[in-house]
Amino acid sequence: MKKSFWVSITLALAAYFLLPMPGLSAPLSQRIQQKRAQLDHVRQREGVLTTTISGFNTRIRGLQGQINGTRQRLARVQNDLDAKRNELLEVRDKLEVARDRLEELRRELGVARVVLAKRLVEIYKSDQPDAVTVVLESDGFADLLERAEFLRRISDQDREITDRVRHLRDRAHKQANELASLEDQVQLAAEQILNQRDEIASVKYRLESSQGELRSVRNDRAAELQKVKTLHTDLEGDLASLEREQARVASALQSPAAGPIRHGSGQLIWPVNGPITGAFGEQRPGHIHAGIDIAVPSGTPIRAADAGTVRLMGWVGGYGNYTCIQHTSSLSTCYAHQSRFATSNGASVSQGQVIGYTGCTGNCFGDHLHFETRVNGVPVNPLGYL
Repeated sequence: MKKSFWVSITLALAAYFLLPMPGLSAPLSQRIQQKRAQLDHVRQREGVLTTTISGFNTRIRGLQGQINGTRQRLARVQNDLDAKRNELLEVRDKLEVARDRLEELRRELGVARVVLAKRLVEIYKSDQPDAVTVVLESDGFADLLERAEFLRRISDQDREITDRVRHLRDRAHKQANELASLEDQVQLAAEQILNQRDEIASVKYRLESSQGELRSVRNDRAAELQKVKTLHTDLEGDLASLEREQARVASALQSPAAGPIRHGSGQLIWPVNGPITGAFGEQRPGHIHAGIDIAVPSGTPIRAADAGTVRLMGWVGGYGNYTCIQHTSSLSTCYAHQSRFATSNGASVSQGQVIGYTGCTGNCFGDHLHFETRVNGVPVNPLGYL
């Protein structure tokens, strides 16, 4: 009576967990598939975002190049501006000297003209009609100085006075022209400095605009990366939780006995009998899944997939208790997360021999066997050999 009662309970639980519609297993598997599909979609989005971010990086590098070029141009303009300022100071100094010299020449010219005027009066009073005629017929003071008849009639002293007046006049005219030229230079330098300042202001504005755009692009990139990372992490956590739940369900329905040897279409036998909860090649956080995960209860005997020699047995990082068997010169199989070993390093084992027991050592989310096939040490899909 007691035995039949537990048989009934076991059958009821099996129906509850395994039947597609009312049970938990089928919906759980569907949820896992949906979550994997979502994860694949997120990975595709990551690819698109990676391209977008690459475009951001290209823009950032381009903007940085523009900023560097603008800074160099700004430095050159500043140097030119400093040079123009120094030139303006020099021109202003020359202008002051020229103005002082011009005033001095004008004073000397005024004195010379007074002396010459007095001399002309004396000549006039000396009753020399020809000289008077020359004076009266002259169109002006300048014309008077040029008349040869007048120059021939004046004494050496008068000639010296006249020559000095002419010389001072010419120097005053030259100095006036030099003064005008210097004033033009001052005006030109002032305009150039003003233009240089405007250009510096424009360059600074472009530089600040480029820097602002650079910061905006960097913020956009950081926001996109953060959103993708958060979503990816959440989906990975959800999928791991569902897989742990599925592994617990499968473990509750499995017997820890080794069970009959399960043959497939390949040369290897299945090391344990149970559902596959982790496929080969899946993207996992920080790595790609190098084998398949088979959900079985803790303590389930693990059979050697084929005859061979134990080449590795011990604790290996995230694999936990880990055993690798060399079958041929190139083909090996490996068994991870064992609770304990049932063979020794270097031992020869036959196909189907128990080499250890399942568990959850190393990095895992529940009791299961992580099974790998390796060709020349490189992981390959075990389903091609089972």
